[in-house]
Amino acid sequence: MHKPTKGEYHFEGQQRVFESPREALELGIATVYQDLAMIPLMSIWRNFFLGSEPTKGFGPFKTFDVDFAKKTTREELAKMGIDIRDPDQPVGTLSGGERQSVAIARAVYFGAKVLILDEPTAALGVKQAGVVLRYVVQAKQRGIGVILITHNPHHAYPVGDHFVILRRGQIYGDYAKSEIALEQLVQMMAGGADLEVLSHELESASRSDNGTADEALEEAARGFQDEAGS
Repeated sequence: MHKPTKGEYHFEGQQRVFESPREALELGIATVYQDLAMIPLMSIWRNFFLGSEPTKGFGPFKTFDVDFAKKTTREELAKMGIDIRDPDQPVGTLSGGERQSVAIARAVYFGAKVLILDEPTAALGVKQAGVVLRYVVQAKQRGIGVILITHNPHHAYPVGDHFVILRRGQIYGDYAKSEIALEQLVQMMAGGADLEVLSHELESASRSDNGTADEALEEAARGFQDEAGS
């Protein structure tokens, strides 16, 4: 585990030093990674309890409590508004949005107080991204702190209360929602100055040796200028 070289972690009013991801998880800090950490060929309920399997019986006679696992998986996903057809179906048969939702529901079930989501809407279509964002709002309404890491301001703005913009590892902006409009957030995330430079480069490239213009490049240049100026 790589430890930070600067700064401190504070959780529930106390400074924390973590030696492993499991320590953070035991405190209630859960992360849903971009690859979801799921096994596509395993069933939904097996993935839900992966690494934290419920058991029944005593001592050497403990066995996997399959009935409890299936029942709990159905109930927890239903709380998130997901009606799974069959808990035995492989998780790989679910859509991208549904798999993200299973990962979020799993984290919430195991006591997450803070939920860190790493690019949950990356590579998803508009409808599937909307499904995931709806579950993010539901988690927030249940009193869970959600840190949403994304490169898409149109996904972050509707569900966010506070925005921190990072640029090359440095904090570029730190705003409450009431302090920044969507247009300004888009401009800052895109890098207004960089867009302006790029627009000039495209304008230059759009001119051929004989002075005629490449309409596609000129249109792209105008688009970048509009974003830089918004």
